[in-house]
Amino acid sequence: MQLVPLKALVTGGGAVLGQGIIKALRGSSLKAEIIAVDPNPLSSGLYWADRGCRIPMASQPGYRDAIWEVVARENPDIIFVGTDVELSFFAEHRASLEATFGTKVVVSDPRVVAIAEDKFDTFRFMQSKGFNPPASALPEETVALSKLIEQVGFPLVVKPRIGARSAGVSVVHDKAALDRALEGRRGLVVQECVGSDETEYTAGVVVFDGKTQASIVLRRDLRDGNTYRAYAGNYSALDEQVRAFGEALAPFGPANFQFRTDADGTARVFEINARFSGTTPMRAMLGFNEVEMCLRKLLYETRIEQPQGRPGVILRYLQEMYVPEEQIAAVV
Repeated sequence: MQLVPLKALVTGGGAVLGQGIIKALRGSSLKAEIIAVDPNPLSSGLYWADRGCRIPMASQPGYRDAIWEVVARENPDIIFVGTDVELSFFAEHRASLEATFGTKVVVSDPRVVAIAEDKFDTFRFMQSKGFNPPASALPEETVALSKLIEQVGFPLVVKPRIGARSAGVSVVHDKAALDRALEGRRGLVVQECVGSDETEYTAGVVVFDGKTQASIVLRRDLRDGNTYRAYAGNYSALDEQVRAFGEALAPFGPANFQFRTDADGTARVFEINARFSGTTPMRAMLGFNEVEMCLRKLLYETRIEQPQGRPGVILRYLQEMYVPEEQIAAVV
């Protein structure tokens, strides 16, 4: 049941994440007016929304003023962050935006964002909380790297400390391949290779006041770093672990954990996203609409109930849209 009319601002209309948030809003029982923003006028999310507008890149000097201008003009009830590169900005300015405009910003605090952004910090955090992430070392710490090789052997995974969608990731099977993967590169982490493609999962939690309100676990198949098939089923043992991860991290609202499992069923988390996930619209199709959960909690103080979900497979596919030239020209 629609409670009151609401307006939602979604950043990153050109990103998989931003577009997924828009899809989840469209699939919600709450009928929201959606305003999407993005630097590129050819971002499809600008045209799925009720209204789209251009802003500078998050790295450009005019970005802050543009966000303030859009929020002042549109007066949204809630703001959803649709790209990783904007998370730090909104985490830093959340209190100011909420106090100035009376809007809600769905973003975790800078501590949580920083833990999730850096994969070595993710490793250290999970280890400090008593969980069992893949053993990891920094290449520049040669003693630690040697101990890692001695401890777990090969294969090993080499990846950027900060990055997404498997960009720059390689699996190495001996010392010579490791040296080649590290040569001339900085900002890397070397990790134990755990599990297999058949034991890879993506999981989501919604956490408020330090308590996991809802959670979901999906087994997944990857293509080009993105989930293109997701399998829903009874993963109750993994779900219990995921709920503990959520309470240890204590995000504000959504968080995403990516992991593989050992033979004994232990979830070995190698990546955290302190935000909604690229699989958010896939989860919504299973009855787990975390965007709507956050809307109801933050705007209407509605208690979040764990959805029952339903078994099945979600298949991702491409879809095209036509945009007239005059509509593109109208996006300013």
